[in-house]
Amino acid sequence: MNIGIVCYPTYGGSGVVATELGKALALRGHKVHFITYKQPARLDFFTENTFYHEVYVSNYPLFDFPPYETALTSHLVDVVKSAKLDLLHVHYAIPHASAAILAKQILATEGIHIPVITTLHGTDITLVGKDASFEPVVRYSINMSDGVTTVSKSLKKDTFNILNICREILVIPNFIDFTRFSKQDRGHFKTAIAPNGEMLIVHTSNFRKVKRIDDVVKVFAEIKKKMPAKLLLIGDGPERINIEKLCRELDLGESVTFLGKQNQVEEILSVCDLFLMPSETESFGLAALEAMACELPVISSNAGGIPELNMDGKTGFLCDVGDVASMAEKAIYILEDPIRLKLFKYNALERAKEFDIHQIVPIYEAFYQEILSKY
Repeated sequence: MNIGIVCYPTYGGSGVVATELGKALALRGHKVHFITYKQPARLDFFTENTFYHEVYVSNYPLFDFPPYETALTSHLVDVVKSAKLDLLHVHYAIPHASAAILAKQILATEGIHIPVITTLHGTDITLVGKDASFEPVVRYSINMSDGVTTVSKSLKKDTFNILNICREILVIPNFIDFTRFSKQDRGHFKTAIAPNGEMLIVHTSNFRKVKRIDDVVKVFAEIKKKMPAKLLLIGDGPERINIEKLCRELDLGESVTFLGKQNQVEEILSVCDLFLMPSETESFGLAALEAMACELPVISSNAGGIPELNMDGKTGFLCDVGDVASMAEKAIYILEDPIRLKLFKYNALERAKEFDIHQIVPIYEAFYQEILSKY
């Protein structure tokens, strides 16, 4: 197949999933065209089957805000025709699905019929979809797509409830590439970070309020009261300054390390002992899956799609949002017994294997074929 993938090129979950999917499809012999305003962060290599088309937005003095959606629509029309695409797979409703639907309508006037598949990732429904200024466009784009997928049952339910969608939606979960995300021997790195054998707790996110990183720090503070431990925070964002202040207030000193954005996050995960994800909501919890693939148990909230991944009492524990005391208690329970910790790590890896990219990508391929068969 000749597939166009439209996504955000950032480190966020939707861009990561879209890019990793495209790379996997290319390795399976499909031609994959990435269409976005910047080379995707995870598009770190090119093969004979991958192509990148940059969307350029003219910055006319007339526009206070450059019309990216219009530029994307025009570029999609051009790429579909020049590359002879079989289908468009767009990730995130706004502006990608809406731009693809308009491009589809423009192409139809020229006798070119291109199916559009939309994958919903979370905040495009739970945040943007609730915004009255976007809601009619989000609903229309979903209803007019030829196929729609979500990354969890929870997000599918939210899509129906929030937008009153009246069409079929297929759940295809996020996936993990074990050729990258697996426990690596980085003993020298662990010795440098934890020279006295401290337990290493880790969290990774985009440092937004919804991630509740203050809860991460508070849980860690309770863990540290019971055992030697250090906290590694991977990522960056608007909440970082507040979290740094909280660490000083709790007198955590050198026990917390801010690592910023990291390209090789799997190397850090490989030396850690426990992953914290206390988010207010998560459509799936891709960061938790990456941690589990590196043999880390997960202490998480029970919000959104996380319970579809993290198995309470087996791969980690689920706690109510904001219940710092329970999260700390469960974390200590796992960490205080080496045999118990080893069992939870084993279970986390076994669970992650159920989301192996080689099992999930064929589901997308079958869905593509199903949609194309209708044309």
